[in-house]
Amino acid sequence: MRRRMILVVSLMAPISMFAQGLGSIGGTVADPSGALDPGVRITATEVGTNLSRSAISDEQGRFVIPSLRPALYDLIAELPGFRNFTQRGMTMLADQSIAVNVTLQVGTASETVTVESAPAVEMRTSEVATNVTQQQIQQLPTSSRNFLDLAQLAPGVTVTEDRINSGTAFRTFSAGAQGVNNVNLFIDGASLKNDLTGGGVAGQDASRGNPFPRNAIQEYRVVTQNFKAEYQKASSAIITATTRSGSNVWSGNVFVGYQNKGLLALDTFQIKDRTANPSGFRKPDYSRVLSGLSIGGPLIRNKLFFFGSYEGNYQNRANTVNITAPSGFSFLDTVNLARFNGHIASPFRETLLFGKLNYAVGNHSSLDLSFNNRHETDVRDFGGQTAAQAAINYRQDIGLGILKHSYFSGVWLNDGWKFAGLPPCALTRTSTRNTASTEDVAQF
Repeated sequence: MRRRMILVVSLMAPISMFAQGLGSIGGTVADPSGALDPGVRITATEVGTNLSRSAISDEQGRFVIPSLRPALYDLIAELPGFRNFTQRGMTMLADQSIAVNVTLQVGTASETVTVESAPAVEMRTSEVATNVTQQQIQQLPTSSRNFLDLAQLAPGVTVTEDRINSGTAFRTFSAGAQGVNNVNLFIDGASLKNDLTGGGVAGQDASRGNPFPRNAIQEYRVVTQNFKAEYQKASSAIITATTRSGSNVWSGNVFVGYQNKGLLALDTFQIKDRTANPSGFRKPDYSRVLSGLSIGGPLIRNKLFFFGSYEGNYQNRANTVNITAPSGFSFLDTVNLARFNGHIASPFRETLLFGKLNYAVGNHSSLDLSFNNRHETDVRDFGGQTAAQAAINYRQDIGLGILKHSYFSGVWLNDGWKFAGLPPCALTRTSTRNTASTEDVAQF
């Protein structure tokens, strides 16, 4: 048995991860005369978790509250001698900077001026980007549940199709006139760039599976032009995604999707085969089961939250093998090639797992810990003149663990120390069915 091992190791330092996917709220505070007010306390409270962050306006009446997760927020401005100002239902998107200009009215703290569902105004940015929201992720249909399919909502972005009868329909995305190797995907600030082989995203160079469970994605942003210098190893498009977190209310969902060959139309070649041999024609086997569940809620109310998800992608496709003996070789006439021919199963199995803990250390700091694992096998690369005995069994195991600490005080934000305990790590094992050779490729 021949064996070859390729191992590339790259340790991820904390500086290689950024506060991508997080937003901020900033603006000014003024009194009825238009004079800017210093010393005003502005508090942004996440509705789902009741966690809050505060800032004090400076001498020019300016304030900023950075590092806010995509969610629904209530904003309160308080100053003695003035009525409290409350703006409810502010939707924070990934990487969004919202401008809020507050005008305080003279009165007592027991009086409140409330603004309901005011439209959020994003501060000017040079980026050309499209946000894919949680509502779109939950409601827009895709046949494969690959969350990258929705990146096509951004102009110029292309995602490869999940074709039933194609053995090379690898699920990659590209942008503009450039290829798949010129993009990068960030999950909670960690890069999933494939630095060893092609495909752009780790594990997607030879896979019809999904890189991350869709029901664990809160939302993401597709940046196609003028992205910031903190993004790396890309020249055409950046996708920066944030994962879901638990809230003060336990909630979950379960789904199962099933498709078989009875729901598929014949392609051009199958119609030709049926016309040529009506009695002997048999439709190739096919089935696909997409299943998943997620659950999230408080372990300690207003303090510690949990979210977990599972998704399975189980497919049985068939490749057609039709080996014919070459003419002029009489000794091959005794070989029964028919036993190698027919519709041979090409199974694909993928399991995606994700878990996350969010802990509010105090009013000024938080701690997040998350882990995800992707395991898949794919028997393929046979058909036509290639027998099933020469099929390749691709195996992938990709794990990513992130530990992140944030500290916030006034206008200062320390979002710096983050560690990937398991950096984007892909172990791909390929082996032929007849065990003639084996190749292991590991990417860290």
